[in-house]
Amino acid sequence: MPLQTTVKEKILLSGIGLHSGKTVNMTIRPADAETGIVFHRIDVTPPVSIEAIASNVVNTRLSTTIGKNNATVSTIEHLMAALFACGIDNAHIDIDGPEVPIMDGSAYPLVAALKEGGIKTLSRARKYLVVKKPVTVTDGDKKITLIPSRYFRISFDMRFSHPVVSNQFRSMKFDEEKFCADYSPARTFGFLAEVETLKANGLARGGSLDNAVVIGDDGILNEDGLRFEDEFVRHKILDSAGDFYLAGHRIIGHVKALKSGHDLNHKMVTELLAKKDCWKLDELSEKRESSAASLSFAEIACSEA
Repeated sequence: MPLQTTVKEKILLSGIGLHSGKTVNMTIRPADAETGIVFHRIDVTPPVSIEAIASNVVNTRLSTTIGKNNATVSTIEHLMAALFACGIDNAHIDIDGPEVPIMDGSAYPLVAALKEGGIKTLSRARKYLVVKKPVTVTDGDKKITLIPSRYFRISFDMRFSHPVVSNQFRSMKFDEEKFCADYSPARTFGFLAEVETLKANGLARGGSLDNAVVIGDDGILNEDGLRFEDEFVRHKILDSAGDFYLAGHRIIGHVKALKSGHDLNHKMVTELLAKKDCWKLDELSEKRESSAASLSFAEIACSEA
C-alpha cells in the first residue's frame, strides 16, 4: 500500500516572477502526513497560509492563483505538477512574493530540485480519488470529461487557428519517469501580439524568450526552437496535471480535455468534488489495480485505456 510522502530536506529556489518581473525566493520544507501542500506568504504581516486546494482558487486568468485573507500566490500550476510528478503529498512552501518563480517556463527545474532534495516516506497511507461515474463541464466550444479508468490519464485536444501551432493532440498515461522526462520540460507559450498587450497592461513583466516560447506570425521567435515537436500540447498536459492536483488527492481517472485552460480545469475539479456520488477515496495497492476492481461492471465498461 503506497504511503504518503514529503520532501526529505529544505529546498531553496529563486527566480523571476512572470508577471511582476521581481525576484521571488521560495523554500519547500518537509510536512507531516495529512498536511497536503500549503503555501505561506512570509512577506506579509502576519504571514498567511494558503492550502493548495480548489476551494482556495481565486483567479484563473493566465495562470492558477490561490488566496486567503487578502494574500495570494499565482502561477502555482508548474510547481503543483512537479510535486505531483515526484510523488510528494505534503509540503510547506514559504514564498516572499505573490507568484511562484517562472524558472525556464517549464516544470523541469522544479522537478530537478525536488529529486535532488529527496523524498521522505511517512507512516500514513496515501488515499486516491477514484472516479466512479463520468463528469463533464463545458464552456462554449471548450469541454472536459472525466471518466473512470484504471489509472490517471490526460488526453488533450488543442486547437488554434494559427499556422505555427494549429491542432495538436496527445494522450498521457501517467508514469513518473515518463512525465518528468517527456512533459515537465515543455514550456509555457504565448503569441507575440498577446505578449505585447499584456506588458502594456502591466503583466508579463518578467516574460522573455528565456522563460517562454513566443510565437510570431510566421514562426517561433526562440533561437533554439522547440524542445518537442508538440511542445505546446505537452505543456497543456503539464498545466492540467498541476491544476487537477488541487483536488487534494491524486486522481484515478481519465481526463479528456478539448481546448481547456486553467479556468475550465478549475471548474471540473470543483464540479467533481461537488458530485460525491461520482468518486470515492480509496487506499490502493502498489500497482493501483484495486481501483478497477472496486468499480462496477458498468463503470469499467465506460473507462478507457
